[in-house]
Amino acid sequence: MKQEYTFIVDRTPSYVRIQEELPSFAGICADFQGLNGAVGRVLLVCDTNTAAIARKILGKEERPRCVLPAGETAKTWASVEAILRAGQEAGLGRDGLFIGVGGGVVSDLTAFAASIYMRGASLCLVSTSLLGMVDAAVGGKTGFDLGGLKNLAGTFYPAPLIYMPLDSLVSLPPPEWKSGMGELIKTAILDDTGALLGQLRLLGSDPLDGMDPAGRERLFVAIAGSVGIKGRIVEADPRETGAERMRLNLGHTFAHALESAAGLGQVSHGEAVAWGLVCACELGYALGLTPLDRVEAIDGLLRDRSYETRVPHPFLTAPGKLEAFMRALDGDKKKKAGDLRFIVPLAKGVTAVSAKDIAADLVERIMRGEH
Repeated sequence: MKQEYTFIVDRTPSYVRIQEELPSFAGICADFQGLNGAVGRVLLVCDTNTAAIARKILGKEERPRCVLPAGETAKTWASVEAILRAGQEAGLGRDGLFIGVGGGVVSDLTAFAASIYMRGASLCLVSTSLLGMVDAAVGGKTGFDLGGLKNLAGTFYPAPLIYMPLDSLVSLPPPEWKSGMGELIKTAILDDTGALLGQLRLLGSDPLDGMDPAGRERLFVAIAGSVGIKGRIVEADPRETGAERMRLNLGHTFAHALESAAGLGQVSHGEAVAWGLVCACELGYALGLTPLDRVEAIDGLLRDRSYETRVPHPFLTAPGKLEAFMRALDGDKKKKAGDLRFIVPLAKGVTAVSAKDIAADLVERIMRGEH
């Protein structure tokens, strides 16, 4: 199985290859040379969870690597600086190539470091987690957490070359599957055709059960569908200056505030997004925008996969946590001209709602379960 896409993201061709096997180092260099010309010196960036995968990609090649700590807590400026220093020590110039091997955290950090190294070096991503494949690798958003807020610092820097090897998912831990599925469900809600939602239902509640040949094919189709949907959205609105890319924020305004209030790394991104979908439905229903059957369908889909659907979230019931959540919500990086916008589902599709157009205390009342 192989699926290839080319998206033009912010005037940069972004070539995505979904395939069965890991790419080889020689194959990466050949593909990159075919897309962008000569390849200079190379640095592989991975974390402690994906160091072995990076080693497999290299084979007998000996190339410098930067191995970061694993997890959201490593998504800091210190990790960015480690990548930059490793690039300098490896002698990378403006034509140097950063290859990020890992999930969402490694993808975001490597892409951000490449975007500022000598004002922009070359970039390739080998996405090794479900979350990375359906979210972080495609679209060009990079960044790291700062001041306790999710992805507060970042750039737009699309990767010209992206690999998504299914073989890397075989050993993915169950929590990482669940995190990736949260983003898959979000994208499926954005799909007006309903095709991706149908594929997710075929996968069942746990994709790990579907890694036999038939299950791999269903998973492949679901990933390809999600990548296609997201790619077309970001191609139409690469820097979120219009209304198109904003749709991808469905569930994220609530999710990022939860991640910050709970403590970054305490709730996985995908699980926070799943909970954020429930909040978006609650808000949409309270505003008369989201029909009850739509609310129940999304809530049922999430409960069937054992996501937390209680509002308030258990993490927000401890003293001071709800107040921290509201502060994080107010500091959301997606605000424009002081206006916080929420994406809520409609009977079909989604729409944006300005915080200025709703009762000042409505969101807090929803979070307290009082609406």
